[in-house]
Amino acid sequence: MNKTLVPPQDPASRQWYLVDAADQTLGRLASEVASVLRGKNNPNYAPHIDAGDFVVVINADKVRVSGNKNTQKVYRRHSGRPGGMKTETFAHLQARLPERIIEKAVKGMLPHNALGRQLFRKLKVYKGAEHPHAAQQPQVLALDPAASAQ
Repeated sequence: MNKTLVPPQDPASRQWYLVDAADQTLGRLASEVASVLRGKNNPNYAPHIDAGDFVVVINADKVRVSGNKNTQKVYRRHSGRPGGMKTETFAHLQARLPERIIEKAVKGMLPHNALGRQLFRKLKVYKGAEHPHAAQQPQVLALDPAASAQ
């Protein structure tokens, strides 16, 4: 009988990574962060297991988008009440809650199930350069600068 190999789970071995979102393209940044959250950079990756690491994103207010998305990209939310649809452009949301832009982009790239919700809890996004996770000694995650310079 064949047995499924389950990689060992040790929560203490999870790494903390620091990502500076300043002048990074939103989609390219989000895909790299989602990959680290899922654990695709680890050798013991399995799609049904949370083998990912923690990610701290700073300078969320300095993330950029290409083209006319600054004024044309629309974020929608609904209160659940009749007529409760609220819409907001990228520029307006970036001025009001820049953390939500990165959170929404990364969440859309994670699985849409209980595992995705568990992975999303390991993402920490902050507006400025200060963050309260210095005690975890996060390593700087090097994103490909050539990919976001386009």
